[in-house]
Amino acid sequence: MDFKTIFDNSIFSGIDEGDMEELLAFLEARMERYEKDSLVYHMGDTTERMGIVLSGGVNILRTDLWGRQSILDHVAVGEVFGETYACLGGEPLMVDAAAACETEILFLRIRKLLTEAPENDRTAKETPSGGYARRRLLQNMLYVMTGKNLNLARKINHITPRSIRGRIESYLSGEALRRKSVDFDIPFNRQQMADYLLVDRSALSAELSRMQEEGLLTFHKNHFHLHPEFRNAEE
Repeated sequence: MDFKTIFDNSIFSGIDEGDMEELLAFLEARMERYEKDSLVYHMGDTTERMGIVLSGGVNILRTDLWGRQSILDHVAVGEVFGETYACLGGEPLMVDAAAACETEILFLRIRKLLTEAPENDRTAKETPSGGYARRRLLQNMLYVMTGKNLNLARKINHITPRSIRGRIESYLSGEALRRKSVDFDIPFNRQQMADYLLVDRSALSAELSRMQEEGLLTFHKNHFHLHPEFRNAEE
């Protein structure tokens, strides 16, 4: 297992490197690789393991009774998913999780942090970095879960406008602010973007083309550049 790659992940921020191997062993860490579109989690199943994306990406999907899917979220490198279900234990998943491309994931049995703390484990004791390794991991988890709640709030804002253009403007503006640049890539192809914004793909493509013709933006596949007129149009 590549401990350097894992140690650089923000979820382990502040944890002494000397404790990492024992901490991962305690959490029964295992690494898995997935091909594009293969399912990581299936709706209705239960899981005891949280996933951390080490490379690639994961789409969180909602599938209705007719098999139609919409993207609820995209989990990028360094981000976690499944942590709520892994902590609760036994709660059926309400969503699917699928690899957005070739993806490598580290799985941790995170619930053990809440239920087990053997005194003879040095990761439960003070470390040179200050604080307990497990306590720090729980603190990092809290930050992560808070950030995910914020992402959910952002999505609600993006799909609140009734018009397709309004949803596009909200989403792309949000991405530009988050990246601190008017030139950026989004993690979705056109169908995935339509699913995320809960709009028809053809209608989305037509609206993007109109916005490009009007000089508001330029795009190629998943790369976007917002022009000054884009901001004026929002106002």
